[in-house]
Amino acid sequence: MDLDAVADKYLAEPSVEIENDLIMNWYPGRIERRIGHVGRLLELGLGHGYTVPHFVPMADHHHVIEGSQRVIDHFRSRNPWYKGELVQGYFEDYAPSEQFDVIVMGFVLEHVDDPVAILRRYRSMLAPGGRVYVAVPNAKSMNRRLGLAMGMIPDIYELNATDHKLGHQRNYCRDTLRRDVEAAGYRITHEEGMYLKPLPLSVLRSLDDMAANLRAMMEVGVDFPDLCVALLVEIENAVD
Repeated sequence: MDLDAVADKYLAEPSVEIENDLIMNWYPGRIERRIGHVGRLLELGLGHGYTVPHFVPMADHHHVIEGSQRVIDHFRSRNPWYKGELVQGYFEDYAPSEQFDVIVMGFVLEHVDDPVAILRRYRSMLAPGGRVYVAVPNAKSMNRRLGLAMGMIPDIYELNATDHKLGHQRNYCRDTLRRDVEAAGYRITHEEGMYLKPLPLSVLRSLDDMAANLRAMMEVGVDFPDLCVALLVEIENAVD
């Protein structure tokens, strides 16, 4: 896949990506609650670049591998302060010389050709006792379940126009994510939900104090991953 060809969506102004902004600024803090401060942290993908300012203070050394040079150039132009290691390349080819205490695969596995192969490849890059954090969209979120019941989508796993524009190749649920994680040789040590969304964004915009409502939906969603817009799991090698 030509990653520069799907980069336009990730170069959009943040103001037009309210829900993406919400989730991407939320989950790094959830990971910090689990890891505290670590030595070496690797992120797969830059996306909009939201997460980097959150993850940099969590580690002595912060690294990113990103496939699109356009996305990298855009990020560097907006973030001249960044002094970590930013490598252009495909996840399938990345071969660092050192291991990492934490690897973050934030909204990556829905994009790649072979998610199990990616998961398996990065096992060897984990330092002893290291952990991987995976975040993916949830096909069985409440809003999608409602859409299915109303006949708005024919299949819970169907990819919509936005998915295709973003380069998504699949929609996950808890069961299919667990299947891929375990097939790659990991075990799940923690899982939670992100963004319990009961109504369309157009309706949520009309509510008083929209920001407080969205924050509440994030907080409540932690305990209800089956119904949330996105899933966050912590995984570790099943055999160290």
